[in-house]
Amino acid sequence: MKDSWNSSIFKTEVLIPLNIESLLDNEVQTLSGGELQRVAIVLGLAKPCDIFLIDEPSAYLDSEQRVVCAKVMKRWILSSKKSAFIVEHDFIMATYLADKVICFEGIPAKDATCTTPESLVTGMNKFLRLMDITFRRDPTNYRPRINKHQSQKDQEQKAAGNYFLMDDSKLTKEEEEEEKAMAEMGKKAAKGDKEGGAAKGGKKGKKDKDN
Repeated sequence: MKDSWNSSIFKTEVLIPLNIESLLDNEVQTLSGGELQRVAIVLGLAKPCDIFLIDEPSAYLDSEQRVVCAKVMKRWILSSKKSAFIVEHDFIMATYLADKVICFEGIPAKDATCTTPESLVTGMNKFLRLMDITFRRDPTNYRPRINKHQSQKDQEQKAAGNYFLMDDSKLTKEEEEEEKAMAEMGKKAAKGDKEGGAAKGGKKGKKDKDN
């Protein structure tokens, strides 16, 4: 992972958000489960590949870390123009990671069918309808929250067919601003890499000319 580790973009988009540098002086056996998981995610994202296969990245992470890791993973995979197939049992982390959903239904250990990949909203709506559960956006942090069964909100959403609410203008605006900020940081990092490479090349050229 030498190339990725030395990349300013990788440092900006992955290492800093996951707070990896604070762990570098620690021995592996002293790391907690959550710290080990963050290190494993970094190692996975740093490897050159066309498709990332990731199984339960939420393991050992607390709720805040899951949201951060999900955003970091999705941003890095998309900015690298790669694809990923992710299996995740944590619903909230899955909503932050996914842009397509495959929904399975049937009888456990007997019969199962699955859909073709569909959008996040339609896929989650289909899954939650099977589970008879509705999600809303928390008014404070805008994260998905389960409605109390048969509550007014639960009944309203079921009547409207909205088991999974994603349409929130404030959340969308905040996410857009965050993406813009990260994109600017990435551009500056890329510019720094390019200028550094040009400087090295210039020195080499001068040396060759002198020879």
